Amino acid sequence: MNADPTCIFCKIVAGQIPAKKAYEDEELLAFHDIHPWAPVHVLVIPKTHIATLADVGPEHDALLGRMLGLAPKLMRELGVTNGFRTLINTGPDGKQEVYHLHMHVMGGPRPWSKG
Repeated sequence: MNADPTCIFCKIVAGQIPAKKAYEDEELLAFHDIHPWAPVHVLVIPKTHIATLADVGPEHDALLGRMLGLAPKLMRELGVTNGFRTLINTGPDGKQEVYHLHMHVMGGPRPWSKG
């Protein structure tokens, strides 16, 4: 797998930084956000380093589909029953803070702190 030794999410994938995992398989990792915007807020990331959504190509279609398809499964498992939000920030104008592709999946009773 491609990794960036300076990337915090690559370090989480490698086990160098702890995270509260919600899901893991050979391609994806989902973990709880340390600054949640909602009662349930997980990040879904590919284990391979892809900096932004703008960097994906057709070879990533299946990976992106798996990321999106994981969202409802995670929300059901985490007790979210009344809908949820998915969000991918891309680049500086998209307010991306960590340059490793990640999808926020947020749910739980409103109001939320953001969004």
